[in-house]
Amino acid sequence: MKTIPTFVGGMILIVGLAPVLLPLVAAADAIRWLVRRRHWMGTRLYLFGLVYLAAESIGLLALGTVWAAAGFGRFRSFLLRGTFAIQQAWAGTLLAAVRGIFGIRLEVTGQDAIAPGPILLMVRHASIVDNLLPATLVGRPHSIRLRYVLKRELLSDPCLDVAGNRLPNYFVTRDSKDSEGELKAIRELGGGLGRNDGVLIYPEGTRFTAAKQARALERLEGGDPDIFERAQRLRHVLPPRPGGTLTLLDATDPADVVVLAHQGLDGFAHLRDIWEGGMVNTTVTVGFWRIPRSELPVERANQITWLYDVWTRLDTWIDEAGRGIAPS
Repeated sequence: MKTIPTFVGGMILIVGLAPVLLPLVAAADAIRWLVRRRHWMGTRLYLFGLVYLAAESIGLLALGTVWAAAGFGRFRSFLLRGTFAIQQAWAGTLLAAVRGIFGIRLEVTGQDAIAPGPILLMVRHASIVDNLLPATLVGRPHSIRLRYVLKRELLSDPCLDVAGNRLPNYFVTRDSKDSEGELKAIRELGGGLGRNDGVLIYPEGTRFTAAKQARALERLEGGDPDIFERAQRLRHVLPPRPGGTLTLLDATDPADVVVLAHQGLDGFAHLRDIWEGGMVNTTVTVGFWRIPRSELPVERANQITWLYDVWTRLDTWIDEAGRGIAPS
């Protein structure tokens, strides 16, 4: 809530100064293209900034309107339905802006594996952009109300702060000393899922980078040698963290598991990565597959092995998609 004035002020500033700033940014882009043959990233990022701040401002206004229309929050069911709709529209708007401004093409397969709920959705995390895929490709077209397990740092975004705390989500404190308390909250989030519900988690815990991969292997070294060996073989994903994922797996019984894989957003973990222009005119391949609950193991050790099986399959899928082979 504290960041709302900053975002609204930023919206007013960036729009008000657009007649001055946009030509300057375009001129800098033109020089950059002539000298280094680089994409016009300044202009693209400025335009996306406009869309983002507009989406934040309109989203906050819509969230406030729904809250007032719901009897200032008293009519809970109406409030939640309206907030889910706003969340999906917000994510859809931002993803459409990313696709239009950066020229990204989406190729999606396996959508018939998504519905019906309840589902536990496990998502690969490689970019600041892939946060927008679940609401746009799962929630909106299949009418599945997703609950999210997200990092607490995302609460700096005003819309995520207001809508995220209003809806059934959990924002994890990643360096928390109370790991049992964190897992308890995640377990509670996964309970009571209905046919139109799902809960989402990023099993890697953070976006993939080579440095994070090296640190993850350091943590695993000296533990289970089989798990360490399997983690070493992963090339495109981080080793999955079993704590939160398996807690949700137990809590969501009898939900099936759905995996959301994607390739083409790699290497864009930060804004500076996007600035290099590699995301422009790319094709992003997205795939889903479903694992029936009846196929899932019950014992903890077997569940960890199963999770690594899934992530190994995901790693292979990414490799095949990157080489232009139709992923299995």
